[in-house]
Amino acid sequence: MPKVSKSGKAKDSELPSTLQKSDEHAKQTFAKTHDAAADEYGEGERAHRVAYSALKHSYEKVGDHWEKKDKRGPSDERAESGGPRPEGDSAEGVDANASKKHLVEVAKRLDIPGRSTMTKDDLVSAIEKANRRETRRNR
Repeated sequence: MPKVSKSGKAKDSELPSTLQKSDEHAKQTFAKTHDAAADEYGEGERAHRVAYSALKHSYEKVGDHWEKKDKRGPSDERAESGGPRPEGDSAEGVDANASKKHLVEVAKRLDIPGRSTMTKDDLVSAIEKANRRETRRNR
């Protein structure tokens, strides 16, 4: 999995496809956290989950890449509970704790129809679906 080089940069080829399309800081956040978690817990799912958790505190998934959030913090119920056995639902990188206005703006960028009449939960679900679709399309 990802390793940070001596220059401090992560090798794109070792990163998940959505991170390969993201800015350098997102790549470094994921790679450095993954490296530390792999040292602590070994390579595998747990190291991967820890790295994504750290990424989601500063970034949100928009389409097929990650973008810096306006405000740092947990992005969903699962991230808020934390720990080795987190509870709650994951929003798959969508910042479910953002304002409805922000979610409508993201939905507009993703060209989600009916966004102006959706509830906040509906927007989160629609953005998750659009993100999955964009990621599949651009792999």
